Amino acid sequence: MNTKTQSYAMAVARVLMALIFILSGLSKIGAAGAMRGYMEAMHIPGALLWPTILFEIGAGLLIVVGYRTRIVAALLAGFCLLTAAIFHNQFADQIQMIMFLKNLAMTGGFALLASVGPGSLSVDAKRIST
Repeated sequence: MNTKTQSYAMAVARVLMALIFILSGLSKIGAAGAMRGYMEAMHIPGALLWPTILFEIGAGLLIVVGYRTRIVAALLAGFCLLTAAIFHNQFADQIQMIMFLKNLAMTGGFALLASVGPGSLSVDAKRIST
């Protein structure tokens, strides 16, 4: 794969990886009461709802533009592991098992992104080259 193709592939991959967090954060805004109740049912303080929303949307947007990518990707990898352990631990339920494995796959993707960086079509690349 040539360098230009790799640059575009990395940018597309960042958008695809971030999309789930941006959309998830936005959907939580529309269902804040239900989401707070769900979090509390899982023994997570409802007061963490808005910080979670801001983190999901903010981190997603940072990944899209490629700003502080390695740090944000590492934080999202940890977030994926944490949410898998808290919210998707009912392995007898096939849907929950799939959601757990989805979170593990996202953890791997973000760990890889934290390792290799955002690619040349990113704010990080522009900051380094100037």
